[in-house]
Amino acid sequence: MLHFNRPAVLSIVLALASQGVCAEIINLATPSSSLVLDATEGEALKILYYGSPLTQGDLDNLQQSPDLHHNAYPVYGINPQAEAALSVTHADGNRTTDVEVTGVSRSQSDGAETTTVSTRDKVYPLYVDICYRVRPGYDVIETWAEIRNMEKGPVTLNRFMSGYLPIRYGNVWMSSLYGSWANETQLTEEPLPHGVRMIKNKDGLRNSHTAHAEVMFSLDGKPMENSGRVIGAALCYPGNYKLFVDTDDTDFHHFFAGINEENSEYHLKKGETFTTPELALTYSAEGLSGASRNFHRWGRDNRLHAGDKERKILLNSWEGVYFDINEEGMYGMMEDIAGMGGELFVMDDGWFGVKYPRDVDNSSLGDWTVDTRKLPNGIDGLLAAARRNGISFGIWIEPEMTNTVSELYEKHPEYIIKAAGRPVVKGRGGTQLVLDMANPKVQDLVFEVVDTLMTKYPDIDYIKWDANAPIMEHGSQYLTADNQSHMYIDYHKGFVKTLDRIRAAHPDVTIQACASGGGRANWGVLPWFDEFWTSDNNDALQRIYMQWGTSYFFPAIAMASHISAAPNHQTFRRIPAKFRADVAMSGRLGLEMQPRDMNDEDRAVCARAITDYKQIRPIVQLGDLYRLQSPFDKKGVASLMYVTPEKDDAVFFWWKTETFMNQQLPRIPMAGLDADKRYRVTELNRIDNEPLPCEGKVYSGSYLMANGLEMPLTHKVDYHKNSDYSSRVLRLTEMTND
Repeated sequence: MLHFNRPAVLSIVLALASQGVCAEIINLATPSSSLVLDATEGEALKILYYGSPLTQGDLDNLQQSPDLHHNAYPVYGINPQAEAALSVTHADGNRTTDVEVTGVSRSQSDGAETTTVSTRDKVYPLYVDICYRVRPGYDVIETWAEIRNMEKGPVTLNRFMSGYLPIRYGNVWMSSLYGSWANETQLTEEPLPHGVRMIKNKDGLRNSHTAHAEVMFSLDGKPMENSGRVIGAALCYPGNYKLFVDTDDTDFHHFFAGINEENSEYHLKKGETFTTPELALTYSAEGLSGASRNFHRWGRDNRLHAGDKERKILLNSWEGVYFDINEEGMYGMMEDIAGMGGELFVMDDGWFGVKYPRDVDNSSLGDWTVDTRKLPNGIDGLLAAARRNGISFGIWIEPEMTNTVSELYEKHPEYIIKAAGRPVVKGRGGTQLVLDMANPKVQDLVFEVVDTLMTKYPDIDYIKWDANAPIMEHGSQYLTADNQSHMYIDYHKGFVKTLDRIRAAHPDVTIQACASGGGRANWGVLPWFDEFWTSDNNDALQRIYMQWGTSYFFPAIAMASHISAAPNHQTFRRIPAKFRADVAMSGRLGLEMQPRDMNDEDRAVCARAITDYKQIRPIVQLGDLYRLQSPFDKKGVASLMYVTPEKDDAVFFWWKTETFMNQQLPRIPMAGLDADKRYRVTELNRIDNEPLPCEGKVYSGSYLMANGLEMPLTHKVDYHKNSDYSSRVLRLTEMTND
């Protein structure tokens, strides 16, 4: 059987001599999918197919099927009843657009091939290039639009989606993420109804607290983790977005994704080009986990900053001391994390401010000068202490923000986002303000915050970049009155320009994207960031749910997951250290507590977790994820595993999520192993007085994937150590000889 998956893009040019028309069929092929377009000159670009790879015969038949021909980038104006990806008002006030294909071109960069289908309005000199990027070896296709105005005056862009995809009506379910602060990435699964299902964000700055710019469509009914056809979509944009599905009477669900155009109409000057953010699409016949693996591999290698570099195990000071930063305390925390085997200490908020010391959350943002009352030897002293302990040092900043109580605001009140003629709206602490990243002077300021730190203290290894406020009013003091609708978009243009400068100057420093917790978990920021803070809620039980949802689109290497104190500071739940460690080890392991408050037993559990995590770190952070039993199914247990690409090493996680007497839990079959290989089982982080029956035994991959292993409901520990929590981490190592 001939599969059109090499080269990445195949074109069949059909010369229709009788009509003088050049029809070009484009097959954008990945290892496991095909996206087929009809780029006939003089007609609208059509999408014919998206799914599993096609044979030549299938492709020939596809062209003869009129039911599958949909505009690949629908425009508004002619027959305006349907939803559109693009809507404009021309310079003369005309609101109709009608485009036709004028040509197809291709370019290559860093191994990726971009196919650009050029279209033009049939009457106006308005050009729309619809672009598709395929990276060899990856099952993700990136698409975006470039809109160029060559009319006599400005053109107003009323809607400007990144992409559109028709999905055949049937038993289609949509999986998406919702939530709130400290309760991010909750999963919802629902059959697509008639009408419109919309997901959007209008925060302005933090776009993944209440919803996510990513969705999955299960084409074979209720979503399954490791079987069934799935289409995944992820909008790579850090700002306001809109994703919606319009199910009308045409036997198709119409999916659109792009920048949220509400109050953001864009005035495109003559000669100017507007480029939409990329929309990443993937197709998998291996269920939700298959689509996730596609996103993870693509993201680690092509979007995430330093996605091939293992992340360090750290201690963050926030929940340990909050704003009570002092030199002795920082030195002590460094000694403690080094003693447990950690590799990095991060000093969080509260270290700066001279005229206005940062003792609480209502002052000093923007005044990035060390408070020598707290740190007499400054950053140099902290770096020296880190070196003495054999660990690295990191620091917290919030460079996009200021407070009304700050030297920065006193000197430059014009730098903040503020509506003309109205009193300023304040956020956190009753004083927090957002700086206007559309302003080049603010961009310089934010760059200088990072550049000054890294130039003066080049040994800083890690930056926690926070953003604790939304855009609280619509108003830019920098933009002209007639371009106030550009505020949200130009903020992120300036943000990206600044990040480009920072990464050009300081490519090696690890930077975490934090925004009141999980507000910046999106592919729009990760090209410049190494990871994101998943949530301000470190409660291990709730983290199982949040990290499960996050894993739909983001790999473990990007997902910061910390062991917190007991009782937990958010839920006040008392969870044993073993369970807390077993949950944190399924992401990028860290600690968020005051180690000196731990008893010796908990300290030993955490130290053992760090030791064991170092052994499995490459598997968790760089391996393939197989989700097995969802906590959202309410079966009393959750389970997932990571497997190396070679399938010679794996880690199995199992967590009990509720406890009842005489409880019955399902046995969890594994996935992703090689059926013909044999695996030795070793339990990590063991606290039991005796090993599991499977400890040290060897099983075939086929047995483990068909049956799994029996996990006891409780731990066999001394009576006074019993609790209602139970969890297991198993390592499965290939046996190459008897």
